[in-house]
Amino acid sequence: MKDADVILAVIEPGLIPQEVVARAAWLAERTGCKLNLLLVDADVTALATDFYVSSETRTLADNLRTAQREILDDLAAPARAANIDLALDVLDERPAGDAILARALDINPRFVVKGTEYHSDARRAIFVDTDWFLIRSCPYPLWLVKPHEMPAEPLIIAAVDPTHGEDKSASVDRLIVEQAQVIAAEVDGDVHLLHTYQALRGIGAEATKTFKPIRLPVEELSERIAREHREKLDALAASAGIDENHTHQLPGAARDVIPYFARDRKADLVVMGAVARWSGKRSAIGSTAERVLDHLPCDILIVRPDH
Repeated sequence: MKDADVILAVIEPGLIPQEVVARAAWLAERTGCKLNLLLVDADVTALATDFYVSSETRTLADNLRTAQREILDDLAAPARAANIDLALDVLDERPAGDAILARALDINPRFVVKGTEYHSDARRAIFVDTDWFLIRSCPYPLWLVKPHEMPAEPLIIAAVDPTHGEDKSASVDRLIVEQAQVIAAEVDGDVHLLHTYQALRGIGAEATKTFKPIRLPVEELSERIAREHREKLDALAASAGIDENHTHQLPGAARDVIPYFARDRKADLVVMGAVARWSGKRSAIGSTAERVLDHLPCDILIVRPDH
């Protein structure tokens, strides 16, 4: 099936499944999209292999498959009651990230919607987490759900970097703002533009010590940096038709400032970009989104320019 007007909702039994279905159904209702609910549960796969010769084990696998279908059918009830065009499927392949990506490539969805949870340092270190894999690999807008209800008029933050340190053509910023505005129009939302920048004041104490051969004019340089960043942010806002009251620039690291701003404004969705950055043989795609994800109180939508 090839249909850009479908939402692929990835349902994991232990990861806020009701909230994921509710968010995907909410989004499908407001966008007019079909909804494909995909239950991801690979526990039955091992039981059904030829490794086990016991008929009891295979019977257990069949019973588990029946239970999976019943669980999925129960989860689909609210969407079905809303008369959303539904497709239900169970995915029991491993690794889950590869299987989800293959399914997404097969149906070409408008959004991939998935629940997310806190990622421990151990999970990050071994880099097997499905969220991390999809952030770095999924070419479709990836909507990661946190457990909160969407209000009638959601507040949407478009987190941008108009200085284009890693995106000289500004394609990611344009895509972030476009996605935020299109979603806002469909769900009666309100878009705010946010840009964070690293000020020089943090090095001021070291830079202005008297024994330095040259004392850096930190305050002057900081003001100049802030002004130049603001000019580029205002230009982006003007091109998108976003007024001054909805355009914000704050100093500090993005991983700290974006969650703070989202909490302060009671945001419902943060839209961010994933840009490939190469250092030698290592690729670090979407690193800001990865650092921010665990600290956001709301959903996050990750978009990529290669879609």
